[in-house]
Amino acid sequence: MAGCNDCYDPKDLTHTTTTYRRALWIVVILNAGYGIAQMFGGFLAGSQALKADALDFLGDGSITLLGLLALSWGAVWRARAALAQGVFLAALGVGVLAAAAYRMFVLNSPEPFLMSGFGLAALAVNVAAAWVLSKHREGDANVRAVWLFSRNDAIGNFAVIVAAGLVWLTATPWPDLAVAAVIAGLFLHSSFDIIRDSLREMIRT
Repeated sequence: MAGCNDCYDPKDLTHTTTTYRRALWIVVILNAGYGIAQMFGGFLAGSQALKADALDFLGDGSITLLGLLALSWGAVWRARAALAQGVFLAALGVGVLAAAAYRMFVLNSPEPFLMSGFGLAALAVNVAAAWVLSKHREGDANVRAVWLFSRNDAIGNFAVIVAAGLVWLTATPWPDLAVAAVIAGLFLHSSFDIIRDSLREMIRT
């Protein structure tokens, strides 16, 4: 019945399944582990895009862990967890933009081959994480937040690979900086969606 406060959609119960919990543990391990490795790679390659993507990995691992902990919480607290996820993602986006702006005054070209190598490895990790979560992308704000983080990772990694090729072709750092800005914009756009959904669920609950 339209407007029924007691009605629910089965997809809202995604967070209660054992399969979803297992999927989240896999994603936490994949993202946190590779995020640390890629951060070192970003410093070695001198790539702002790799560093931005490494932050996304670490943020995704941390936020997925928060989402995992929130599974046993009530609806209001899950919505609050999603709100925290959205705010954290927005902070990452602002941080990446600030770092890219600083890099404009220190125009050292990144090493394109290291950049592309780490980008390909990161893409493989993200495809695996996205595949694990692909059956669990619908649900409450907390579930959708976890999915958006993983989706953003895959998009960001593909962009890093493109940037590496352009850095090699142009012998300038500008493609790397442009990709870092695009990744930051993706963070901010997704954070807006997560914050909006979580606030709606807090009000509704």
